[in-house]
Amino acid sequence: MFFFRGKSNPYMLIVGMTGVKMGDRLLQIGCSDGGALAATAAKVGLSGRAVAVVPDISAAVTAKKGAERQGVLIDVEVAPATALPITETDFDLVVVDDLKGVFSGAGAEAQTAAVAEAVRILKPGGRVLVMTPLPAEGLAALLGGHKGPAFDPEPALKAGGCKFVRVLGEKEGLRFVEGMKAR
Repeated sequence: MFFFRGKSNPYMLIVGMTGVKMGDRLLQIGCSDGGALAATAAKVGLSGRAVAVVPDISAAVTAKKGAERQGVLIDVEVAPATALPITETDFDLVVVDDLKGVFSGAGAEAQTAAVAEAVRILKPGGRVLVMTPLPAEGLAALLGGHKGPAFDPEPALKAGGCKFVRVLGEKEGLRFVEGMKAR
């Protein structure tokens, strides 16, 4: 007897690591994959809010297409991470999507400024979560995967004002590091 498994959700790890839930206010900085953004934004439901702040029109198109495909409402703004166009200060979670290296490619000063902006819009006890790629290993490394050492966002999170900075996990070629805004 054969059992057929349904198509698994490719974004389950990312959604799970964010810990986002119904009613949350989510802001994502950057968008390397519109589907991942939409899957995470879908969790906030109609009682929450999802916003993406992206560096350019190309990333805005990626975010909007992902939202459209999954039928999710996401406000998309084009602005630098160091000057978020957000006036509210009650977000529960800010996700920094560094899977294309935009955050890690910026200098330490810009990284710290981006984290400080993220902390500014968080409510007390809110979290900043940075997703980064891990260096490729084995066959993936031979085929030209991500090379070099893994980017460590912990110094930028601490310098930007986060408390209780920790590595949540490393799995499927991704690293998740979070910090909290003091209560």
